[in-house]
Amino acid sequence: SISAQWTPSAFQQNGSTSSLSPGETWEENKLFADMGEATLFLGALDSIFLFSYAVGLYISGVIGDRFNLRYVLSFGLCGSAVTEFVFGTLTEWLQFYNVYFYCFLWVINGLLQSTVWPCVVAIMGNWFGKSGRGFVFGLWSACASVGNILGAFLASSVLKYGYEYAFLVTSVVQFAGGVVVFFGLLTSPKEIGEFIFVQDTDSQRPLISDDEDELCDEYSIQQRDEEPEPQPKAIGFLQAFCLPGVIPYSLAYACLKLVNYSFFFWLPFYLSKNFGWKEVQADRLSVWYDVGGIVGGTVQGLISDLLGKRAPVLAISLLLAMGALVGYSHSPNNQLVNGALLATTGFLIGGPSNMISSAISADLGRQEALQNSQEALATVTGIVDGTGSIGAAGGQYLVSLIESKLGWMCVFYFFIIMVG
Repeated sequence: SISAQWTPSAFQQNGSTSSLSPGETWEENKLFADMGEATLFLGALDSIFLFSYAVGLYISGVIGDRFNLRYVLSFGLCGSAVTEFVFGTLTEWLQFYNVYFYCFLWVINGLLQSTVWPCVVAIMGNWFGKSGRGFVFGLWSACASVGNILGAFLASSVLKYGYEYAFLVTSVVQFAGGVVVFFGLLTSPKEIGEFIFVQDTDSQRPLISDDEDELCDEYSIQQRDEEPEPQPKAIGFLQAFCLPGVIPYSLAYACLKLVNYSFFFWLPFYLSKNFGWKEVQADRLSVWYDVGGIVGGTVQGLISDLLGKRAPVLAISLLLAMGALVGYSHSPNNQLVNGALLATTGFLIGGPSNMISSAISADLGRQEALQNSQEALATVTGIVDGTGSIGAAGGQYLVSLIESKLGWMCVFYFFIIMVG
């Protein structure tokens, strides 16, 4: 996610990914007739990315359950990094600007990035069972928000040299992450090495199991000289789609991800346009939404573990989020107050979003209805996240349309309805 956020600001300024040189005007270097047309294109570009991302998720989840998760994950990371480099950096170096080429690259980027989330949730599910999954996944899923924060600071630190360097730095970091994953990631406890912790009756048991208190004494250290057990058969796509809870959570996540991604894509643009703050200030202030999401996902995950239920925690948080959205829509022109309201809103919206996309997806992919077919985690995660991305994709264009016709206050009313 560290590169995608910088697309709006680049096109907003001058209609291309280049930065204006001294004395250069909008008319001398543009892709669009006016700012309204450029803003609509931003919404369309975000929707193109999210629709391709959603389609890719349905496919990537199935692939992740059938092939080596490490290979699929590293291919997606490195391929996406190369695409982002071409999109934001190479086109500027070659002075090549074309709307259709940008759209094509963002479709490819969406497909490649879709391989990441189902794979990482499946890998985490291999290591951690349900008993502590809410807290562990809530804390771990902060990785997306941390990526947003690091991306904003990395990009803003080189922004003065031109937007192409923002894409260059972030894509290099992402490519390096793919290399680290390829050479260093262990996808399950059984890959640790010669000695592994296994349960006498089940070598596939995660390190933190669903019944860890009862099974604590059943673990032993064994050498890996036994005959490997047959791998569980991967579940079919339609079977995964019909598992209990998958459809309701997928539809709920479609509404929630619409709001969450709208903040991700549009918040810096909104702060800059609505309050007149400089772009760098707006970008750095927007990270407080992600900070709130990090804390929210962790705290709400821990509470759901203690209660043994996740849905009530999410429902209460989202009801409170409706009030937080009303409050934020009336935020004064004060960065301190705005940041505090942003963190609160992120806590109440980003927290449930992180839980559904990680802990709850893992719960659904490892439920009792699967019986002996355990390889459904990536498929279920792809279905939930893919459906959420379809909602988010349609929402991005709606945000640009509502804002251009009715203003930002109506955009917030739209968010309140979706959260409700």
